[in-house]
Amino acid sequence: MHLTIRTRLTLWYFGVLAASFLAFFWICDLGFRRSIETTVNEASRNNLEAVRRVIDKSRPAGTRKLQKELTELSELWANGAIFEVSDIHGNVLFASPPFSAPQSRLPQPPQARVSYLTTNLARLQYRIAQEAILSGEEEFLVNAAVPTEPFDQALDHFRLIEKEFLPLLVLLACLLGYWLAGRALAPVDRIIQSAEDVGVQNLSRRLQVPAARDELRRLTETLNAMLDRIEIAVKRITQFTADASHDLRTPISVIRTDAEIALRRPRTAAEYRESLGRILEVSEGTTGLIESLLTLARADGGNSNLRLAKIDLTPTLEKVALQTSVLAGSKGISFTTALSNEPLWVKADAPAIEKLFLIFLDNAVKYTPPSGFVRLRSHESNGEAVIEIEDTGIGIAPEDQARIFDRFFRVNHARSTSTPGAGLGLSIASWIAAKHNSAIEVDSALGSGSVFRVRLPLLGVSHSDLQEPSPAHFGALSS
Repeated sequence: MHLTIRTRLTLWYFGVLAASFLAFFWICDLGFRRSIETTVNEASRNNLEAVRRVIDKSRPAGTRKLQKELTELSELWANGAIFEVSDIHGNVLFASPPFSAPQSRLPQPPQARVSYLTTNLARLQYRIAQEAILSGEEEFLVNAAVPTEPFDQALDHFRLIEKEFLPLLVLLACLLGYWLAGRALAPVDRIIQSAEDVGVQNLSRRLQVPAARDELRRLTETLNAMLDRIEIAVKRITQFTADASHDLRTPISVIRTDAEIALRRPRTAAEYRESLGRILEVSEGTTGLIESLLTLARADGGNSNLRLAKIDLTPTLEKVALQTSVLAGSKGISFTTALSNEPLWVKADAPAIEKLFLIFLDNAVKYTPPSGFVRLRSHESNGEAVIEIEDTGIGIAPEDQARIFDRFFRVNHARSTSTPGAGLGLSIASWIAAKHNSAIEVDSALGSGSVFRVRLPLLGVSHSDLQEPSPAHFGALSS
């Protein structure tokens, strides 16, 4: 059974309120009864004391004088109060009706203390105080009674009010609770309606933030922050899809065009070989782009499969330096290294960190004109391994430096040249650096070259390996 929050709140309110009212009326009833008991006990005890004073005053004058005084005392009492006095042998000296009835004999009270009992006398209920009174050398048994009927009627009247008004109070309180729950949840309904109006076509819309600084305001602000993240993610996906489609369409068009031209008429073996060579070259570039896209997709999905272990960076840097020297030599660029003589122990994934440095070195060679130079340096500084890649390339304008790590971003003057690449390399490098808790710094000026600096936290030499280095799992470069 599915109930709305408003209904559940009302049911809870009903249960708590009904239990509270029942407890309240039960406590009131208990207090009322105890108050009645205290009042009648006090009244009957006071009457008992009055009889004691008469006995002490009249006993020396004899029994007849005592009976006369007791009779006068009974005539003075109002509100139905009665009493009975007898001697130690059970002879009744005085008894107010209905004490005088034979069936009204009461049990003897304990010695030297007042006791109380409730009983019916001539169909009326009385609260009786009993005491054995010692006056001089004589002992008297005294019963002083007060009718409880008026108090019982008040108690019955109170209980009748309870029965009549308790259900009404609970019902009215529940209706009020239902109304209050509706008022309290009205902002939630507005939030739901506003959220239903938000779609892919209008992700820029936001929920109206309530003025009250309460939980609903926090909920609205949280939902708006979530919509901000969703909007950014959708924009990135849309841009990513558009850029990927653009960069994939060109090589596929080239492959298709070369194949169609080659098939239009018979050609020599050399001509077929030339067409196939162009198709292979474009296919290799497309394969690298697709592998880079898959790398970023795995990163977004949290399936990076990085296995961090303690490694020395120097052999990795020597390996990437060897590959870079071949690329730089083919372009007529001077490539030099200045690597640390001491081991640089870091916690890293070896293939991933190698990919990181290859991306920076490949970009340095790619955007450095012939006769320029590229330099790779490494050293230790303040507990960090610092690796610098410096070039004398075209440089990066200050307004573009904040965006170079965005996917598919390439500065305008780079797109106007024939420099290959899709603009994904630095995005992959930024992700790898983030996974290694490292920082990337960029110093560059347009036309003056660039310096990319990577800082990785160093480990102690005695640090134990956590995992073995993982096998290579990164694709080709796509810068």
